[in-house]
Amino acid sequence: MTLLHRQTRASSAQPIRPPRERGTGKAFALAALMHLLLGWLLYHGINWQNNTPAGAEAEIWTEIPDTSAPTPRPAPPPPAPVKVQPAPPPAKDEEADIALQEKKRKQQQAAAREAQLAEQRRQQEQARQEAEEKRQQQLAAQAAQQKAMQDKQKQIEQQRQAELQKQQQQKAQQDKQRQQQAEAQKQEQLKEQKEKEKEQQEAKAKADAQAKAKAEADAKAKAAAQAKAKADAEAKAKLDAERKARLSALQGQLGGGTAGSGEGLAKSGTGKGAGGNATSPGYAEKVQRRVRPNIVWAGETAGLETVVSVRCSPTGTLLSANITRSSGNEQWDQAALRAVQRSDPMPVDIDGKAPDRFTITLRPAGG
Repeated sequence: MTLLHRQTRASSAQPIRPPRERGTGKAFALAALMHLLLGWLLYHGINWQNNTPAGAEAEIWTEIPDTSAPTPRPAPPPPAPVKVQPAPPPAKDEEADIALQEKKRKQQQAAAREAQLAEQRRQQEQARQEAEEKRQQQLAAQAAQQKAMQDKQKQIEQQRQAELQKQQQQKAQQDKQRQQQAEAQKQEQLKEQKEKEKEQQEAKAKADAQAKAKAEADAKAKAAAQAKAKADAEAKAKLDAERKARLSALQGQLGGGTAGSGEGLAKSGTGKGAGGNATSPGYAEKVQRRVRPNIVWAGETAGLETVVSVRCSPTGTLLSANITRSSGNEQWDQAALRAVQRSDPMPVDIDGKAPDRFTITLRPAGG
């Protein structure tokens, strides 16, 4: 708007002038040439009418026909030609013609001046019309520019209103979505709470049922354990009686010894096993068969004997193995100890259990 006002003030401050005429010199030169040509025509026209025509002479005669006669007669001489003198023109008519020609010349000059003035007026009018047309074009351009700016401002305002309306719609939609989400979340929480209460009730009922079943199972297990303990006690008492009987028989055979022993040859050594508790007669042989394959020794064999004390679990798992009497050769002692450790687990006795303590005497093969 500021640029348009500046242009309007600038155009109103300077008066509108007609455009500079072009080709004025050519127009004047052409007008002068036309005047010269017109003067030449007038001059020759006046002289042609003022000159007296020269007289003309003519001879009139006719051809005599050729007639054959017995005696030709000579033709009479032709009459002399009559010279006709032209009548002189009257003086009054010449003056009238001159006056008429002068009048015509003046009229032509006046007409030429009038035509020149008319041409000048036409050119001025044309210049004025062109200036007016240019001014109208400028005004139209200014009006179009102003209208374009107004349309642009209107379009910007419409876009702003549309954007504002769009933002309001988006906000309303977001509020609606938040409300829906809050409602859905509330419903979900209520559903979860109901499900949780239901699960708690089911868990409580299940726990009660499990507690009841456990109590019944515990009662049954307790009764079964008591029955088993009673049966185990009876079996143990019976087994102890049998062991005592076998031990008494073994002691009678060995001359009153308190431990069983056995000997055997292995690939690389020999060994003896003795039980610290009452064992079956064949248990020492089982220990020998388990330990002998694990003895690895390539050194001297003379005079070497090592005693290893062993502790086992009832299942035969080796709990500890220690050298209780050394042979004096540390390398053989370690080989004997490793052989016992490799024999884990130890064999169980006929009652399905291994003795908790016993000793094993080991010698290298050939010792």
